[in-house]
Amino acid sequence: MTNRQPLDFTDPRDNVYAFAKMWGSFAPEPHIATFHGTMFASIGTDRLLPVFGFAGTGVTKVKMLDNGHVLMRGKETGFFTDLETGVPMKTWDNPFTGETVEVYEFFNDTIGAELTLELPKLYVGDNPDAAVHMNFRPGNVEPETIPHILPWEVYGDEVLLEWDYTHSYSNPVTPTLWPKASTGPWINPSEHFTIYTSLAELEDRDLPSAHFRAGFSRLSPWWPWMRMGGSGVEGVLFGRMFSRTTHRGIDDVPRPILDRIMERDPSYLELPDDWNAGQVLSTWEAYARDVPPEV
Repeated sequence: MTNRQPLDFTDPRDNVYAFAKMWGSFAPEPHIATFHGTMFASIGTDRLLPVFGFAGTGVTKVKMLDNGHVLMRGKETGFFTDLETGVPMKTWDNPFTGETVEVYEFFNDTIGAELTLELPKLYVGDNPDAAVHMNFRPGNVEPETIPHILPWEVYGDEVLLEWDYTHSYSNPVTPTLWPKASTGPWINPSEHFTIYTSLAELEDRDLPSAHFRAGFSRLSPWWPWMRMGGSGVEGVLFGRMFSRTTHRGIDDVPRPILDRIMERDPSYLELPDDWNAGQVLSTWEAYARDVPPEV
């Protein structure tokens, strides 16, 4: 017998619970998520060119509070991989500049947030002025606060969720300090998910998490580590990836990614010990934090 209790997707409390259970886990053990796919360079009207793979992992623990809010705390990794082998690259031969560049790896162990009954505004780094609601529609006049109700679609046991974040904010990798890494004073990365999960798993209160699968795509300026600043090559990166929580833990993580994490820091496959919320970092914020200025 399962402890199944119906969810009301018009109730912010049930929305917060369902999202937290899908994206993370109420269990004390890590529930590993992973993503992997390919990134393409788009330049003018040229045919899109696959340039490298993009892959990584995440672990997120969640805790329900008495007021209906949820604490979330996690870690994540991100790697750029060889198109043929899937192995994280140490260097990359840039076909647009002819330069061999050092590849940046993304490790962040300070992810944290409190999900409230109001839809959160996400901002990255030190750009709170650029905060944007999930699934923001440009041109719409939005109130300052919106109830935390997500665009779930239910078809029998299949639950679908679309999740878009579209950003525009000042580039932490500034042209004055990183003239080769920076693409300009502003950047506009976006991420888009089409998520699939199970209604039965969401509603079973004895399950600590609900498995999800998703299509994950992103659009952005050149990554700073590509060193495209001043190259005169105007274009964008498009990525399409699989994203999912694992059934078998580390056995479901692509082997080259798992090997690299185990080599560098296996603790990124374990849950954080605390509930201290850190700032959300994109690769640009992390790069500016980790890589010394060029000038």
